[in-house]
Amino acid sequence: MPNKSGAAQSGTQGTPLAGEKGAKNGSTAHACRANQNYLEYVRSLAPPTKHFHNCLRAFIVGGLICCIGQFLRYELEAIFGFSGDELAGSVSMILIFLGCLLTGLGVYDRIGKAAGAGSIVPITGFANSVASPALEFKAEGMITGLAAKMFVVAGPIIVYGVLSGAVVGLIYFFLRL
Repeated sequence: MPNKSGAAQSGTQGTPLAGEKGAKNGSTAHACRANQNYLEYVRSLAPPTKHFHNCLRAFIVGGLICCIGQFLRYELEAIFGFSGDELAGSVSMILIFLGCLLTGLGVYDRIGKAAGAGSIVPITGFANSVASPALEFKAEGMITGLAAKMFVVAGPIIVYGVLSGAVVGLIYFFLRL
């Protein structure tokens, strides 16, 4: 059935009749060419990424953070005689405290810019992901700002970590029966 312009309309929305094939495919092809041209233009202006360099920096900084944790472990073991869960908990608390302190001082953001993922992966990165939103939204108040926004980034990590731990625990429980 013809529309106001005299062209045939499709029987169902979005599916052209035999005579309309060229109009839809032609505009789609033109949009694809324009998109490709735009992507080529952006690539020509963007600086080249240094994947190897970025990975090396992330590896060095992440490894350095882990070495600091291992150093703390050795020192707590030698000085205080901690072992087992006491030792693991103490090292974790110190690293979390250092991550939050460095975030509050603005140092951890500079480390993150230089290291990329190397500063995100260790436990200090998790502390940073909790402390950063808390600092950013503290002007909104203690409840609606600090408390509500503190787990915006880290919340999904905690939820999925707890859920996956529960699932694994149930699997082990039923395998032992």
